[in-house]
Amino acid sequence: MRKRWSFYMDFLPVIVIISFECVDMALLALFKAATLQGMNNHVFIAYAYVVGTCVLLPVTLFTRRARVVPPLTFSIIWKSMLLGALGSGSQILGYIGINYSSPTLSSAIANLVPAFTFMLAVTFRMEKLALKSRSSNAKVVGSIISIAGAFVLTFYKGKSILNSSPLHQPIGFLNSVDSSWAIAGIILTVDYFLLSLWYILQVHILKEFPDELTLVLLYSTTATIISIVVALLSVPNASAWKIGLNLSLISIVSSGIFGKLVGNLIYAWSVHLKGAVYVTSFMPLQIAISVILGVIFLGDTLHIGSIIGAIIISIGLYGVLWGKATEEIEEDVDSLQSPSTSTENAPLLLNYGTQTFEKKIDGNV
Repeated sequence: MRKRWSFYMDFLPVIVIISFECVDMALLALFKAATLQGMNNHVFIAYAYVVGTCVLLPVTLFTRRARVVPPLTFSIIWKSMLLGALGSGSQILGYIGINYSSPTLSSAIANLVPAFTFMLAVTFRMEKLALKSRSSNAKVVGSIISIAGAFVLTFYKGKSILNSSPLHQPIGFLNSVDSSWAIAGIILTVDYFLLSLWYILQVHILKEFPDELTLVLLYSTTATIISIVVALLSVPNASAWKIGLNLSLISIVSSGIFGKLVGNLIYAWSVHLKGAVYVTSFMPLQIAISVILGVIFLGDTLHIGSIIGAIIISIGLYGVLWGKATEEIEEDVDSLQSPSTSTENAPLLLNYGTQTFEKKIDGNV
């Protein structure tokens, strides 16, 4: 059976996710540059969540009548609060790790997210793991290949191919390596494990409550409260909360609108549409995007290892996407075959009752 390709189901998620991965890496670099000018990372997270939630609140309320909103239960509310706790905790640890190291190290360790997510999805029976299934094997092998390619790109340089002239002076943090990177590596690993749990819980909630806008609003509200409390306890000095018309303000507004608002909506929509494993399979692209942005804007040298790693990542990503598409075809075939099977295997009394009802209708006609 051949699959009928849909732009909305098959191509739009790929375009949107890859585009946002580029935006996300730019936001991380902007955040790091702002912290180098003295902005506290806890204050940054609190302000960014406040901006995102304040923009999302009127949008959710004004569009409520135009959407089919399922009933909001206590179970959905506390699960959304747990989602907010996981998300804010992940964000706080992530920015602490970046503050100790760089966005490049963060994007390198982010390659563990697909593996974490796949293991959690199999554990919670959200993904099928059949050794004899081509789709399952393709997703597993593709994830491993993508992670391997990302580590090749990170740790193997090789000969230089292109020396570009920077558009701006290189930022020092991109080349800094010290003992704090080991601490940052541990923090970022915990961060991305929480992120994987965040994706899994989001899939679970959206199955019960398929309204991305309301879910993101509940999540953002909880994350805003938690991040403000953490920031007030960590940074009691009022002067640290003062933000002027500088790079810090640009970073906060950009991260609040594009990262906390648009990003969370994109991830909720993508996870609801394609699943957590599919969305996280794009994470290894972050390190490739980081290298490309460094070559274009910061004058970094392009090495042969970067090209080899990017090719391996692309092959692994293609394997995951192919496995997911094949799995959807198999599910479509099963759904087409299930009605006839269920009718044939129906209980005898049910078949007898159906036949009697049809005879009565024919007699009345």
